[in-house]
Amino acid sequence: MTAPTLRSYLMQNAYDPDLVFLLEDIATASRAIASLVRTGAFEGNLGSAGQTNVQGETQKTLDIMANDVFERECANSPRLAALVSEEVEEVTWLKEPKIGDYLLYFDPLDGSSNLDVNLSVGSIFSVMQVQADGDRNVLHAGRNQICAGYAVYGPSTMLVITQGDEVAGFSCQPDTGEFCLTHPKMTVPAETSEYAINTSRARYWHDPVKRYVDECVAGKEGPRGRSFNMRWTASMVADIHRILIRGGVFLYPADSNNQKAGGKLRLMYEANPMAMIIESAGGGASTGFGPILEVDPEAPHQRVPVILGSRDEVALLAQYHSDASAT
Repeated sequence: MTAPTLRSYLMQNAYDPDLVFLLEDIATASRAIASLVRTGAFEGNLGSAGQTNVQGETQKTLDIMANDVFERECANSPRLAALVSEEVEEVTWLKEPKIGDYLLYFDPLDGSSNLDVNLSVGSIFSVMQVQADGDRNVLHAGRNQICAGYAVYGPSTMLVITQGDEVAGFSCQPDTGEFCLTHPKMTVPAETSEYAINTSRARYWHDPVKRYVDECVAGKEGPRGRSFNMRWTASMVADIHRILIRGGVFLYPADSNNQKAGGKLRLMYEANPMAMIIESAGGGASTGFGPILEVDPEAPHQRVPVILGSRDEVALLAQYHSDASAT
């Protein structure tokens, strides 16, 4: 039986036709970025661009190129009012906003530090809507997302999307470039024995995170009574994709080094879309102090703590944060 194409899946699952148009533009952008990643070494596009973005982070040449691709392809959508990109400080308005128009938030190339060593990278996106004619407010809580997804550029190119009911994964056929459904109804197992965290930051961790990791490291002899594996790729897309496939929990928590900034990962185009995907797949998404999707944003590039993955582990980490706050 032939796997459904992206378009047929979207139409069969009652996606709004205007949203289908935008998602097909995002799929086109993803194919183009995948090609840029594959040919980067031949074209001399690996390495630093010699400038920084709004976050103060060194931009890779492909960060800038991927952003240009997203902007160019997605600007074709007639209902798209604004773009909010990790790589651009200001909101890019494409038209006078009308109620129901789309707001697109995106990280055009997540994990770009992995490009030079040929590891998986990706793109992340979120879609919300304008609330009233002329309304230029782009700061909406994650519960207002109408769609979210990511592309992962690895051994194959995949596009994963949700509109809040189910999560579907599409693989790009290398001969035709068409995205076809290969991973229907993706779910995150409630339990896991894998966790993902950057242990080089252990000296900065607060007590709840130290407690959790220490218990995982203790293995069968510790309070958890079983062994855990740690996986970390420094690419949020790659880590979250692994968790969707086989379970796990991803942590980039607040710590003593990043707390003044609010955390490390950005709310609008990293934490929110990934939280929507993980929750739609049956997992949990927390800052440690409450649901990510209920955070009221204060700025387009706001940072937040992030804990995502298997529901039971996220709940345990939230309990450890609550316990620490009560003492």
